[in-house]
Amino acid sequence: MVELSLFEKLFACGFVRKTLIVFAIALLWQIYALWLDNPLMFPTFIDSVKGFYSVMISGELIVKTIASLKMLLTAYAFGIVIALVLTVLAIGSRIGSDILEVTSSMFNPLAPIALLPLAMLWFGIGKASIIFVIVHAVVWAMALNTYNGFSSVSSTLRMVGKNYELGRLGFVFYILIPAALGSIVTGLKVSWAFGWRTLIAAELVFGVSSEGGGLGWFINEKKNQLDIDLVFAGLLMVIIIGIAVENIIFKTIEKKTVVKWGMKF
Repeated sequence: MVELSLFEKLFACGFVRKTLIVFAIALLWQIYALWLDNPLMFPTFIDSVKGFYSVMISGELIVKTIASLKMLLTAYAFGIVIALVLTVLAIGSRIGSDILEVTSSMFNPLAPIALLPLAMLWFGIGKASIIFVIVHAVVWAMALNTYNGFSSVSSTLRMVGKNYELGRLGFVFYILIPAALGSIVTGLKVSWAFGWRTLIAAELVFGVSSEGGGLGWFINEKKNQLDIDLVFAGLLMVIIIGIAVENIIFKTIEKKTVVKWGMKF
């Protein structure tokens, strides 16, 4: 057996490869910004990191981020519950399936941000409007992925549920959800990403009314003040949270469930 060199061992590690990609992007960012030489248009990576550090130390960015995450988690929870209800109805009856098919065809193509004017009319300018558009972003991705997972459960497992004489809810929780967990986790990831970007977009528009605004409003506010390095600092926070949720929370869930149980490799 040929022993791998140190370079080959390092390159075989996914974390090392991804770190190198991030380093390359940061280097290209720095080079392009230096070449452009226009901080109001495109600050350097180093200046953006310095700005990020300053607003983290002052606590301003932390407060804005926490405000955004609280709102997102609230809307995310509502969206998941609604999606599960729609999916359970769809898997349990023909009319429920028709309802999910028709409503998803009607509303899924609607960009959540396009509903902002209606949300403002119905709920006013504040948290309720932002939560409404995030719920819209979360529901359809979650419902469709979960429904596809439920639909792909083998007939053998379905027969097991019938043999145990499980009720509708028991059949869903003990047979369908474990068997379709891969699709459910995918739905959770996709709906989280949709909800996160919808939140930032909504706050960019009218987040100021919600206790001074969240992370999206921080970005908009710094743009108006021409603190472009802090705009990029806010964008860095959006990216960092996205990477952390994807690679820490959801990766851990996958490893502890679908990978551990041999449902995904």
